[in-house]
Amino acid sequence: MAQKINVGTRRATSVPHTFVIVFFIIIIAAMMTWFVEPGFYIKENVVVDGTETTEMNFYYQDELPAEYQGEYDSEPQTWQIFSALFKGFEKQSSIIVFILIIGGAFWIMNKSHAIDMGIFSFLKFTKKLENYKLFKILGVDNIIIVLIMLLFSLFGAIFGMSEECIAFIIIIIPLAISMGYDSIVGVCMVYVAAHVGFAGAILNPFTIGIAQGIAEVPLFSGIGYRIFCWFVLNIVLITFVLLYAKKVKKNPKSSIMYEEDAYWRTHNIEGQQEYEPIKCKRAWYVYAALLIAMTIFSFCYPTTTLEVGNASFTAPVIPILTALFAIVGPLSMRKTVHNFILLILLYTILYLIVGVMGYGWYVMEIATLFLVMGIASGLAIGKTANEIAKLFIEGMSDILSAAVVVGLAGGIVIILQEGGIIDTILYGLSKSMTDLGKIASVEIMYAIQTIVNVVIPSGSAKAAITMPIMAPFSDLIGVCRQATVMAFQFGDGFTNMITPTSGVLIAALGVARVPYQKWFKWVWKFILLLIIIGGILLIPTVTMNLEGF
Repeated sequence: MAQKINVGTRRATSVPHTFVIVFFIIIIAAMMTWFVEPGFYIKENVVVDGTETTEMNFYYQDELPAEYQGEYDSEPQTWQIFSALFKGFEKQSSIIVFILIIGGAFWIMNKSHAIDMGIFSFLKFTKKLENYKLFKILGVDNIIIVLIMLLFSLFGAIFGMSEECIAFIIIIIPLAISMGYDSIVGVCMVYVAAHVGFAGAILNPFTIGIAQGIAEVPLFSGIGYRIFCWFVLNIVLITFVLLYAKKVKKNPKSSIMYEEDAYWRTHNIEGQQEYEPIKCKRAWYVYAALLIAMTIFSFCYPTTTLEVGNASFTAPVIPILTALFAIVGPLSMRKTVHNFILLILLYTILYLIVGVMGYGWYVMEIATLFLVMGIASGLAIGKTANEIAKLFIEGMSDILSAAVVVGLAGGIVIILQEGGIIDTILYGLSKSMTDLGKIASVEIMYAIQTIVNVVIPSGSAKAAITMPIMAPFSDLIGVCRQATVMAFQFGDGFTNMITPTSGVLIAALGVARVPYQKWFKWVWKFILLLIIIGGILLIPTVTMNLEGF
């Protein structure tokens, strides 16, 4: 007998598609442009006591001085909700291309099953650790999760890792699934850890560096209290994630991602099958080509200056990496070409770190690096050029929806910008801080930065807009500028992990195949907890005599 399906019930309980949610937010933003008066912050040169300086002055559109007429035009948004989609793709084009290239490159590598084999070997090794009493008490899986999260949190705190973590999600989620967890745990191990570190930044040049520079306080001063805050935030992160991971491990079906994670279980390691060692002569040609390229780079860049905050370290990094590759490369191919492909992956990560910290690489350079990784992996396992091209297209197709969502989310900010209401919202919020005490004022600043972060996810852009206003205002109310920078730091970081206007968040969820609505349902309590803790951590900045404050 055919089973009846209750179509009505299915419709009643269905959740809107992510595309629908984003477009609905665009419509709301457009409606706001009809009720909020447009205005603009304009940087102007003024002379104070014979000294020329710059100020950020706010003007409503109908009060603009004659010299700015026509330069800052805006209008209520109507049909632009559709053109905003196109402009959103333009605005986020670099991240979209980054996602597509990363997806294609890892698809090629995944077809070699090298990552799967590496995960199997890693899990076998961790099982052996359970024979030791200390590791058994602490839990090997717990140790793995904590170490990975601390690593990425340090990356976020030191050099502002954000977009870069998208590439690692494809590696870590299969590991999390293999350990009996879900894709949310995988996202937390990489993306959330990096962004908690980003929020509790120690030396992040993109937020702390810019904000302190504008606020005219010593660069990266107050580092002692920032390190304390970073530890507190990471303790909260680790506790929250481990409790959730324990729940999923005990009952995998308790995960809200259980059905969606069937993709990862099917495409990766559901069967826990072993892979036969393989050898391919072409891998030696790939090794030779990579070694020649690295040798050339070694002569071009004999020394590298790695910058960590305001500290720097100069060393022959690339020649050292090249020498190690020359030695380890042949050894990695003794048993199977899988080990060589994992070596290529390792070197991709090492060059990413060197490129970001030593040469200021961003998404274009990183995408190029991973593209080379994908091509080299395909050639190493004996794929032809046509086969590699086909796999690359398959990988881009597989991740296309993630790239599309990033473009759609960019349309939200476009509508707010062209409606001219972002600065008006900021101006209105800043006026709310008059006649308040120090603690209340710094908390209001924190709230303003948190709200503004929803419409301006870029930390550097928000620092350039808000700090010229907040820093002088803090002088008037007796709050130190360092506390104002901390309010910016926390306000900029936490909501990045939940706001749909964050292109990095949408991209990370797309790569992880986690629907935004399910992510919101899971993460909102954690974000609320972080916001509350951030508010508590701000209190000592105005009540205690902290170094650098």
